[in-house]
Amino acid sequence: MESEQYQIGLGYLRADESNSRRIFGVRAVRGAWAFTRRKPLGAAGVVVILVFCLVAAFADVIAQSDPNDINPDALLQAPGSDAWFGTDNLGRDMYSRVVHGSRVALLIGFVAVGIAAAGGTAIGLVSGFYGGKVDLVIQRFVDAVLAFPVLVIALAVVTAVGPSLRNLVLAIAFIMIPGFSRVVRASVLSVKQNLYIEAARALGQTTPRILLHHVLPNVAAPIIVVATGAIGSAILAEASLSFLGLGPPPPNATWGSMLAIEARFYITTAWWLAVVPSTAITLAVLGFNLFGDALRDVWDPRLRGRR
Repeated sequence: MESEQYQIGLGYLRADESNSRRIFGVRAVRGAWAFTRRKPLGAAGVVVILVFCLVAAFADVIAQSDPNDINPDALLQAPGSDAWFGTDNLGRDMYSRVVHGSRVALLIGFVAVGIAAAGGTAIGLVSGFYGGKVDLVIQRFVDAVLAFPVLVIALAVVTAVGPSLRNLVLAIAFIMIPGFSRVVRASVLSVKQNLYIEAARALGQTTPRILLHHVLPNVAAPIIVVATGAIGSAILAEASLSFLGLGPPPPNATWGSMLAIEARFYITTAWWLAVVPSTAITLAVLGFNLFGDALRDVWDPRLRGRR
């Protein structure tokens, strides 16, 4: 009897789990459709991002050949059936190099922005919540970093530590930390005035617990919005530094190095060497920017009533 009751109860539990999953799936589809109807450009940005992510994940399958294979018999070959995006001055397939270059671009974009978001969020939480002298000292350091052009700082950092993939990620993350800290600080200054923060203090909760459980969840939305747009900026920064010879060393295929090495010397005779990687950079940055702008419009209460 008990076994039968247990089986019946287990059946009800599984049915409830199945219904919950179905309801969650329906809500997700409806939410995606509502987002698409309200922000078609943002939905287009999501499609572009997903395409680049799939290309980067399956680059070995999608690419026609090894991006570093040199073919002396196919130097500066125009786009065609043999080489969809043409070949460079060493006979390397541009399609394969662009496909594999997406891995480097997205890796640097996601990792650098992740590091910058974590560091900037920590600084912004501490600066905004404690205020006073702590806020004053932290913000003066932030102001000092923001006083210099970001690309100049990145150039100085990479030049000092040497060009490599790891150093490039750290340099891009470093120049983005102040921006994240400013956004988080501004949100924290508003959130900490709410009554639930005073209630948490009255209950004896520690400051780290209040920051993690009460303040951080309420400032997560602007962090996500800024991070989405910052990925496009990180991809552009990587391309700029690689163009200047401070990116991942050869033979790594990066969009910026393609423009630096091949395109600038053969732009008048082989237009595809400049058009192909620059188009990839433009589409990737545009996709993240469109999605970030759409998220900002959806989550910002002041913009919800606008089209």
